[in-house]
Amino acid sequence: MINSVTLVGRLTKDPEMRYTAEGAPVANITLAVSRSFKNAAGDMDTDFVNCTLWRKTAENTANYCRKGSIVGVSGRIQTRNYENSEGRRVYVTEVVADSVRFMGGKTRELAVTEK
Repeated sequence: MINSVTLVGRLTKDPEMRYTAEGAPVANITLAVSRSFKNAAGDMDTDFVNCTLWRKTAENTANYCRKGSIVGVSGRIQTRNYENSEGRRVYVTEVVADSVRFMGGKTRELAVTEK
């Protein structure tokens, strides 16, 4: 089976950095990714993709990227579910990043890969 995704887009907000109970760094980002075709109205639609970054990738992205930064993300799609406070089952689909490449501004040459 193959589960691989590569996206290039802009951050919709600053990365949200936190740490697990074990102390592992984790960051959440949302990428705005334009579609490659126009809709019936002649406009380009945009998808907003939630991504989870771990360890050094999370720390470096949180330190060097801000809202509007252009980044490339390579990783895999993951689905999970949980029961919310109202007792309803919530399903989440996200990209778990293996690597993030900073593509704009001063950090252009810096690439971060999970080790």
